[in-house]
Amino acid sequence: MTAPAPFPRAARLLRPADFARLQGGQRVGTRHFSAQVAANEHSGARLGLAISKRVSKRAVRRNRLKRLARDSFRHRRAELPAVDILIIARPSADQEDNASLRAELARLWQRIMTLNGADGVGTMRA
Repeated sequence: MTAPAPFPRAARLLRPADFARLQGGQRVGTRHFSAQVAANEHSGARLGLAISKRVSKRAVRRNRLKRLARDSFRHRRAELPAVDILIIARPSADQEDNASLRAELARLWQRIMTLNGADGVGTMRA
């Protein structure tokens, strides 16, 4: 059994201002997800999700994608730098099974960890 991985309120992007700050950040993508990443002044990584009706008309399917992304983030949060991350699902994500989506999210977290730059986030790999 793995250790519990909490997802406290402090690890979430909640206010519109939090999401607006990401507009100037870097984009990282995989086949089924893209992420906007910007350094933050908090002590750890924070997550926001954007899973629109364009991804799936069915709420239950959109919620599945959100659950997978949150769970994956909870387990990797300690390894991530102090950044704000907005995960955006692509319509192709709805057709994939949970195992392949978990693997894809793991690749996305890895790409985010390898970003560098003057403020800790950039486009060049380390």
